[in-house]
Amino acid sequence: MPNNSNTENKSASGIICINKPSGMTSHDVVNRLRRLYNTKKVGHTGTLDPMATGLLIVLVGNAVKASEYLMSGNKSYVAGLKLGMTSDTEDISGNITLSEKPLPKKEEVAAACEKFVGDIMQIPPMYSAIKIGGKKLVDIARSGETVDREPRKITVYSLGCETVNEESGDYLLSVECSKGTYIRTLCADIGDSLICGGLMSSLERRHNCGFSLDDSHTLESLEALELCEREKLLIPVDSAFRDYTKLTLAPFYAGLARNGVKIFTSKVAPNAALGERFCLYEGKKFFAIAEVQENSDGDKVLRLLKQFV
Repeated sequence: MPNNSNTENKSASGIICINKPSGMTSHDVVNRLRRLYNTKKVGHTGTLDPMATGLLIVLVGNAVKASEYLMSGNKSYVAGLKLGMTSDTEDISGNITLSEKPLPKKEEVAAACEKFVGDIMQIPPMYSAIKIGGKKLVDIARSGETVDREPRKITVYSLGCETVNEESGDYLLSVECSKGTYIRTLCADIGDSLICGGLMSSLERRHNCGFSLDDSHTLESLEALELCEREKLLIPVDSAFRDYTKLTLAPFYAGLARNGVKIFTSKVAPNAALGERFCLYEGKKFFAIAEVQENSDGDKVLRLLKQFV
């Protein structure tokens, strides 16, 4: 049950994976969790459209500082591809136009999908939060206008295609991709390549930044818990940096790091490589992430990137 205290909860800090239902915006989820954890310090690491479902990584308390580092992670999705129609939003929620072109055979669809694996250029959709000239594309689109958008390089690491119903043009795509990939646009581009047109009919995010939908909780299950039980479900923020090297600093060096002083790696991590990133601990307590850089004298130093306490 929600906490009704008017005092902001400053103890809650960590990551919670939410299984977002269809019909809610990502911001709706954030607002629910602000109430459930009784704190204003809540954010997410990548928007899901209202029609989409699946994994939404939510950051609570000091963990919100990790947002910029988690936004760049790879993601995986399962998406419905509907051929034979297009829409202004590139998905089933928009104004739909039926195609008069014949639907392709499933072998043609599979072959078309293969051509979208790798580094490709993608034009962002008009219905997106990208800003051009200080205005969001979605706001421009809603006013009935369109503007030119520069293609962006994205990477599709894998793209599986399962036939749901060949006669109706329904397929299920399994996509692993880089940051910045619009699955709606991918579906529309596949449809364009097949001449018959296509759009995204459903979307579920399965993985993001090393977290899985299997790790997620529903909002209803969180609602049923007491605040102390919800806090126990928060994943420590350093788990988001599992690829970073762990480095425990003595109190003297930890104090320097906290105050933004660059530390010679020869003093704390003599084998560190340029560009290597570290999770910094004092004792068993995680407090920051840092990166090895080169100072003006050519020496390697450890520079604090973000502090979490």
